[in-house]
Amino acid sequence: MIAEIVAIGTELLMGQILDTDAQYLSRRLQSLGISVYYHTVVGDNPQRMRDTLALALSRSDIVITTGGLGPTQDDISKEIAAEIMGLAMRFDEASWREIQDYFVRLGRACPQSNRRQAMFAEGARILPNACGTAPGCMLEREGKIVIQLPGPPHELADMFEKQVYGLLAARTGGCIASRYIRIYGLGESDVAQRCAKWIEAQDEVTVAPYCQLGECQLRVTARGESEAQAVEKLMPVVEAICALLGDHVYAVLPTSEGSMEEAAGRALTERGLTVSTAESCTGGLVAARLVNYPGISAALGEAHVTYANEAKIRYCGVSPQTLAAHGAVSEETAREMALGLRARSGADIALATTGIAGPGGGTKEKPVGLVYVACADRHGVLVERLQLSGSRERIRSLAALRALDMIRRAAIRA
Repeated sequence: MIAEIVAIGTELLMGQILDTDAQYLSRRLQSLGISVYYHTVVGDNPQRMRDTLALALSRSDIVITTGGLGPTQDDISKEIAAEIMGLAMRFDEASWREIQDYFVRLGRACPQSNRRQAMFAEGARILPNACGTAPGCMLEREGKIVIQLPGPPHELADMFEKQVYGLLAARTGGCIASRYIRIYGLGESDVAQRCAKWIEAQDEVTVAPYCQLGECQLRVTARGESEAQAVEKLMPVVEAICALLGDHVYAVLPTSEGSMEEAAGRALTERGLTVSTAESCTGGLVAARLVNYPGISAALGEAHVTYANEAKIRYCGVSPQTLAAHGAVSEETAREMALGLRARSGADIALATTGIAGPGGGTKEKPVGLVYVACADRHGVLVERLQLSGSRERIRSLAALRALDMIRRAAIRA
């Protein structure tokens, strides 16, 4: 089956919001073995919506629209779909009562304008909205399916998972499963070369590389009659790749959503270890990313932004003589920051960063992008020298990524 996702909303075209709905739906449709050939965005213009939906129906078996189900005059996606499919609109009393009840739970009066959200094409399968006021619906005619979902991501995901996924699964008769191998410390070309035999095979199990800032991932995919069968097919390939790439693999996940801070946070909390940070050029970014991991309070004892030399002395015990002789951006200072912080905080692992994020401040001897990251644990201290490039944000992000990987590795070897 071929699907197309049509996002409706002028705010999307103007760049006011990001279309994460299409990303989510594509991932879920893939797991059903449904191919998504097109993502389309159209504004709240009746004629352009007619043209877009008609084109989508001419080339796809399933068209999923997102947005345009609100109570205002420009929310006309249901009306346009009904018109294209030659269906009359009708009022659904049960949906109207549910909308009114939703407002009662909020302690607010229900505007009469919301009545339009209870209008549906004749014969539509109504999809109640447990998270908002806009019900969705599913239309079928002459072998074509139109599924209309609300735009807010949490409403869309709840409706799709609880009401749509099972309906589509019953029609596909199969399932696709994937595992995402997250890799750090190897470039995409290096990974592709090492894993060429799997990438080039493209048989029952497919392997595809993807690159993102500072790291890359491999998507390993297989089809089966059930998700369990598909996973059983792909796992031997996943295990072989992980064995080949070793500790460059920091996670294997069922979705593409994953991060180094999750891997670092998990490594710390599962082993009952504590960590403290002292950051200069990254300005607290390492600590902030660690805090993204739920439960990190059990591991993250303290975090300091030690931009000033006085702060490096006060919180990390860096010697003034070291700063005078080598400067704040140096291997010697980074080492003393990590060792001193670990001694003063009592943490199992201490992480320190110091560098020049730019765009100014660099010299010939210490150019912009020079960063030292130090990690101290019971085995001693490791200092890594990085020479990064790009914008200030990019340099800080890459330095933080390396710092998180060093924390992860230190936790594993503790």
